[in-house]
Amino acid sequence: MADGARRRRGDLLAVLGVALAARLAVVVWAWSRFPPVEDGHYYNVLAQRMAQGLGYTWLWPDGAVTYAAHYPVGYPALVAVAYRVLGAAPGIAMLLNAAIGAAAAGAAWWLASEEAAPRWRPLGAGLAVALHPALVAYTPALMTEGVAAALVVLAAAAAVQARRRTRPWRWLVAAGVLAGIATLVRPQSILLAPVLGVFTVTVEGAWRARAIRAAFVSAVALACVAPWTARNCVHMHRCALVSVNGGWNLLIGAQTTTGSWDELRVPPECATVWDEAGKDACFEHAAREAIAAAPGAWLARTPAKLAVTFDYFGAAPWYLHASDAAAFGDDAKVALGAVETIASRLLLVAALVACALASGPYTGARRVLGAAGVLTAFLRHGWPAYLVLVAAAALLGRRAWARGPLAVPFAACVIALTALVHAVFFGAGRYGLAVVPFVALVPFATGATEAAPSRPS
Repeated sequence: MADGARRRRGDLLAVLGVALAARLAVVVWAWSRFPPVEDGHYYNVLAQRMAQGLGYTWLWPDGAVTYAAHYPVGYPALVAVAYRVLGAAPGIAMLLNAAIGAAAAGAAWWLASEEAAPRWRPLGAGLAVALHPALVAYTPALMTEGVAAALVVLAAAAAVQARRRTRPWRWLVAAGVLAGIATLVRPQSILLAPVLGVFTVTVEGAWRARAIRAAFVSAVALACVAPWTARNCVHMHRCALVSVNGGWNLLIGAQTTTGSWDELRVPPECATVWDEAGKDACFEHAAREAIAAAPGAWLARTPAKLAVTFDYFGAAPWYLHASDAAAFGDDAKVALGAVETIASRLLLVAALVACALASGPYTGARRVLGAAGVLTAFLRHGWPAYLVLVAAAALLGRRAWARGPLAVPFAACVIALTALVHAVFFGAGRYGLAVVPFVALVPFATGATEAAPSRPS
């Protein structure tokens, strides 16, 4: 093996080792301290039932068993496999989270590992994701957001491989499969499937090729989801793509006064609808009527929704404190939240500076945007800085997006789509975790301006 290849392999193994060690240390600490709580309780129960061969069903206090689809199936299904093999204990799910999170750190290394890039760039990208406190500390949570974010990073890494190959189709299939699994974990991930295909074409202006690859990756992702959609058509009496909670979330977003989750006020016409899918449809109808009646009031909630999504992630301290306040008290919650916020804001600043100083068109405009974004990132409400980062990345120009590192345009798309989804529904810090690994990548992925040469498959 050549020295360069040996060093690259060693760097990748180092990133994977650091990421796994950090997460395993958290798992050892959390194993018996933090039982599943909030949505994690339901994911754990559903995973146990699936591991026992009882399907994705719910056992009610009166003994009735019904098919379920309120919560997305993907994460409980992954946990159920681990429970089936290793035993049904929450610590096993934590180990699964650790393995997927560590794999995402390795994928981050791949995303920044352009052939012309110096060695420190992929190492920095991989270690930033490997050690990011918002990601590492969330490992004990039996929740979907960290796993979904990791799966999207893995899908993007597969797209990078497709971009580098003369025969890319098996990597495009891999990207589609990973996007499909991510969609089963978190349904809005399907919006990123076409993006994966678009950015695997390196020739500027090759829109036909981009459209073909976007459609191909999306088709593979939807094919992975289709059996579950068919199951919903039969057993839930509604052909929901993944879950039947979109109506709930839309109504919460139409009612919220904080931009975040509020106790849902059940419309009178929905109070006696007991069927899970039927109630979701009723809520969706009520939400659409409320939005149509006062669209200005609904739009006016957007800044608050984006603020609670991007200003402060805080998913790990919230979960750990909710799980066991005695083991993780108020002081610990505040301290971990501060560490997460400082790390996230500093990486955001670094990403803004990198986009502002990168070679390419609109240098003056990007520097003005970068300066404004950096100032905003140090304010309490730093969420506009994420949108500034999207604008600065866009101003790098079509050539940079067509031939530069995939991490930068994909980060911009992840941020933009996350903002759009939660402006429509409602926000929460844990939903903002989707952008964390991609923002961490940007400072290390703006140095190369040309795509790596194609390699044989």
